[in-house]
Amino acid sequence: MASVAFEHLTFTYPLAETSALRDVSLTVREGEFLLLCGVSGCGKTTLLRHLKTALTPHGARQGRVLLDGEALDTWDERAQAQRIGFVLQQPEDQIVTDKVWHELAFGLENLGADERTIQLRVGEMASFFGIQTWFDRETDTLSGGQKQLLNLAAVMAMHPDVLVLDEPTGQLDPIAAAEFLRAVQRLNRELGVTVVLSEHRLEDALAMADRAAVLEDGRLVALGTPEEAARALLAQASPFFAAMPAPVRLWGALGAEGPCPLDVRAGRALLRRVHPAGRSPSVEPDPEGAPLLTLREVWFRYERSAPDVLRGLDLTVHTGEIFAIVGGNGSGKSTVLAVLSGLQRPYRGKVQRGSATVAALAQDPRAMFWRDTVRAELEDAARALHLSSPEADARIADAAESMALTALLERNPFDLSGGEQQRAALAKLLIRRPDVLLLDEPTKGMDAAFRASLGALLQALCARGTAVVLVSHDIAFCARFARRAALLFDGRLLAEGPARAFFAGNHFYTTAANRMARPWLPDAILCEEVIDACRSAQTGAGERSSPPR
Repeated sequence: MASVAFEHLTFTYPLAETSALRDVSLTVREGEFLLLCGVSGCGKTTLLRHLKTALTPHGARQGRVLLDGEALDTWDERAQAQRIGFVLQQPEDQIVTDKVWHELAFGLENLGADERTIQLRVGEMASFFGIQTWFDRETDTLSGGQKQLLNLAAVMAMHPDVLVLDEPTGQLDPIAAAEFLRAVQRLNRELGVTVVLSEHRLEDALAMADRAAVLEDGRLVALGTPEEAARALLAQASPFFAAMPAPVRLWGALGAEGPCPLDVRAGRALLRRVHPAGRSPSVEPDPEGAPLLTLREVWFRYERSAPDVLRGLDLTVHTGEIFAIVGGNGSGKSTVLAVLSGLQRPYRGKVQRGSATVAALAQDPRAMFWRDTVRAELEDAARALHLSSPEADARIADAAESMALTALLERNPFDLSGGEQQRAALAKLLIRRPDVLLLDEPTKGMDAAFRASLGALLQALCARGTAVVLVSHDIAFCARFARRAALLFDGRLLAEGPARAFFAGNHFYTTAANRMARPWLPDAILCEEVIDACRSAQTGAGERSSPPR
């Protein structure tokens, strides 16, 4: 086993005016599960990449990184590969071979392991992670969740002492994300592997961790058990407290008395003591706008001999609405967007777009970048529209401000964090001012504060008549901002309807707030609604217990 440590680590990217990391000192103890969190761009990825010299970004560094008390840069790459496993945010970035079993064996082959050792470890990892049924499959046929689980299994085949994961669930649906994190927890609990996990989805991860470390503007602002970290953020009035799981936010809003509930079960125990009163606010659905895009009986497959991905799909997109599509990895959500945008053509059915202009955000925003700076990317987007210089400058400034990119305009887009890349790609689309905006996982890598800002921006666009279709694993975001929602399953949209009714009627594809408060408030889908009901109950109880005057 191993421990890792950062000693007074400060790091600055080339040409950057401020440091990405500022005097960070942190020790991860042997066998510990440490959760690293913070808003997008706070330095999480930069810090984690210092745990592999091959991944360490270029720039000016002060301080040291230690493995078992020795400077990491004194360990050769072979030793680092054996002792420190790293799982990246993008599943496709890490897969290098054509078949699952080749991928499992690849790292061991590079380390020069003998054939018997390779066979034993590959078989052992396939069994541990339950991937025997797709052992012989082509890697490009796997879903995002399967690819990420394969990456984890391939890393663990080398028996590392330390496992580093950089937002590994960013592209996974809620069920696949929970399964992935449980696999990581098993490695920590059953094998004693030291785990350092960076994650935006805290609903599951926070309760699993032994300690949580919170970064803010490159500084370490909270460190301790999950409850200690939550109390520190609450005491500091940190904006990151809004990213805490729903039970933690409820606890904080009700006075932070007693133990901090970290999961739905503990949150329900708190609600039993409070007895929330009242009903969730009923929201009348907005009147439907005019149809902009329509799919009728659409059938699609990628190859003639391949199975159908879309099967008689019907869909209408109206002006001024946010329509959310959820579903499992590999269910065809991105394919729906590709057909809506015209990138893919169905072999049966009708697609009606009329004169609507459509802009689409790819699942991997890096596919939209080819310039050296964010500013140049935005200038390219404006130039393609043949705008006058004043109009181009105005649109660039407006898009940069909307996406909080003003301070990042001179940065290389490939040096940005995942959330910042999403914002830069979105800014390029906003310059075009399309009638229909198609978003594939738009909140991936974004912190809670910017997700709220993005939602408000999308609602403002819809108020001007823009239609937004988003496919997302971010259930909380969809529940808060979508007007309509649907589940994609077996190539068709199921249970399509008003977002509140849709999410309140689901068991897994719903919010943590709904799962927690369902026995008392079955229609509540937002944490704020649960908090308001609890406060009403406390006020009522106080009034009832007050003596008459």
